[in-house]
Amino acid sequence: MSGSSLDGLDIAYCSFDVEKKKDSLIVHDWEILAADTLAFSESWVARLSQLPTQNALNFSKTHTYLGHYMGDMVNAFVKEHQIEPDFIASHGHTIFHDPLGRMTIQIGDGSALAAITGFPVINQFRLQDIAIDGQGAPVAPIIDKYLLPGHDFYLNLGGIANITCVLQDTILAFDICPANQLLNALANQLNLAYDEDGQIARVGEVLPDLLKTINRKDFYRTSYPKSLDNAWSKTAILSELEQDNKAIPNQLCTFVEHIAYQIAFAIKQVIRKEKVEKKTFSLLATGGGAFNTYLMERLQENCNEIADIEVIIPNDAIIQFKEAALMAWMGVMRVENVPNVLKTVTGAKRDSINGAIHQGWKKRI
Repeated sequence: MSGSSLDGLDIAYCSFDVEKKKDSLIVHDWEILAADTLAFSESWVARLSQLPTQNALNFSKTHTYLGHYMGDMVNAFVKEHQIEPDFIASHGHTIFHDPLGRMTIQIGDGSALAAITGFPVINQFRLQDIAIDGQGAPVAPIIDKYLLPGHDFYLNLGGIANITCVLQDTILAFDICPANQLLNALANQLNLAYDEDGQIARVGEVLPDLLKTINRKDFYRTSYPKSLDNAWSKTAILSELEQDNKAIPNQLCTFVEHIAYQIAFAIKQVIRKEKVEKKTFSLLATGGGAFNTYLMERLQENCNEIADIEVIIPNDAIIQFKEAALMAWMGVMRVENVPNVLKTVTGAKRDSINGAIHQGWKKRI
């Protein structure tokens, strides 16, 4: 998994003990056996961040070269852990996401990845859903439903914050707001990769006018299902932060408050719209943002104003590698020909089986 925060390639080696029944799977057990984040080189970070404004030739070359580059990274991981996977499930790196235009682009050539590693590769996990009028995102609910049961809300704080809501027999999910990609962008201005534990944001002050401005963006008035494009995060939110020209700690503090507020507001919307009568709720928080202790404190405080919501933080492996494990699980569902993207989440015409298969020379699916 390569996320919009551009911190590297998350690789998780997972095992699944499953039983197929009709058009579904029963999970008896699953485990992340090994995992690591392999950092992208500085040149690759620059190339991926600048790609949306490049020409078609550079785009095509980057798509191919990234597939080869990821293949080398996977080979290094396989060699280090002395493993032989059944297949590789690759999300790739999102460059464009425009569901209304029936288009989403995750680069990283699957054929190149299969050629370099020798293992079968499954990728393009969003295209089928987009083709049948879905948002193509978020896809995380499929791991929440099958592998992490027992909570009301599942929050993923990656480059973008998205949430899954499990309400009786219905699963809803949608993108909420930008998260780590902009927190990291602000920290980068201080020559830091990220704001560790939210220490810089903690000493800053919330800028009321700036917070009000970014909270009023049209996207936040739109009801779910909905999804965010990375470009919107930069043009609609980061541009406002940069134009404000205030001290970075204050910008970080304000944006943390924005994230916490929008998450709590989204939960409030769901509770009201779906007429949920429960009094207490549990929210499982994962993704790199769950390590930001200041953000977690502000999230809990904002949630307390909405309802009795307990914010739960799981073990580090789930926090950090849930999205990589999600790709593995979507790959398993693709191999078993079971729908791995849900219409109740994306607004598509029907549940769909997503994933293109590229056979390897060491193994076949």
